[in-house]
Amino acid sequence: MAEERRIPAQGGVEETKQHGTALFHFNIYPCTIPKDFPTVPLHWHRSMEIVYIKKGRGAVQYGLESRTAAAGDILILPPGTLHAFFEIPGASMEYENIIFDVDLLGGGPADVCDQEYLVPLAAGRLLGPVCLTAESEAYADICACLQDAEALCNFRRRGYELGVKAAMMRLLYLLMLHYPQPPEVETPDTERLKKVVALIEERYAEPLTVAWAARDCGYSCSHFMRWFKQMTGSSFVAYLIGRRLTFAAEALCETDDTILSIAQSVGFGNLSNFNRQFKARYRVTPKAYRAASKPQNGGGEK
Repeated sequence: MAEERRIPAQGGVEETKQHGTALFHFNIYPCTIPKDFPTVPLHWHRSMEIVYIKKGRGAVQYGLESRTAAAGDILILPPGTLHAFFEIPGASMEYENIIFDVDLLGGGPADVCDQEYLVPLAAGRLLGPVCLTAESEAYADICACLQDAEALCNFRRRGYELGVKAAMMRLLYLLMLHYPQPPEVETPDTERLKKVVALIEERYAEPLTVAWAARDCGYSCSHFMRWFKQMTGSSFVAYLIGRRLTFAAEALCETDDTILSIAQSVGFGNLSNFNRQFKARYRVTPKAYRAASKPQNGGGEK
């Protein structure tokens, strides 16, 4: 599924996809890395996100912190948190991605919960990101909130929205009670990273270079390469290629454009190089990837 993206004025890749319905902004997405996608690149959004890892393990980044996450871990990502997920070679990670708008919990301007907790939460001023393990305080109670919400969404009996809202309100209370650490302060490094990543999203099809990105940051090429690797765990070139391949994969699923035209539209000038890079990332050729995404189409490659 293609993501809708908007480049906000302050920089950064903000996901603006609507989750749930127009009147109930809550959804649970089952995901697997690398089966569904090899990585989830650095991004942020105004919604609250909770990642509940069910099987396996993978690498996660939130803010400037990176770690390995394993089955049972719960990653709490308040609105505005820069985050990404990566495959660990030889392993896979199955997880539930629980995303909801903070407005879902609101009770109006005269509600003390709105003024004291929900408005600051939505603005990124209430809680910081945290990764919970089975040994973490209140872990069982927080798990119970997530499991209740999942069960309610599975059956969707009349009034399930009230139950989901209650489960998320209790979860927020537990986080406030046991993990009251302040949110991360936006640093010059994170601001600069959001700007660089936003420019890549906007201009990925152009012939971008390390020299261009370094100049935009006011760094030398060598310093920029070290800084970008430290911040993201990836080289600038590898990150750029990964984003181009992600957009190519979306185009293969959602359009009937030729593979050559897709390769060119995402910034690859050489079809052989595109095919090689695509197979290295997705483990199948672009043609096979398209065929798997459209099993009902029996026609040959255009």
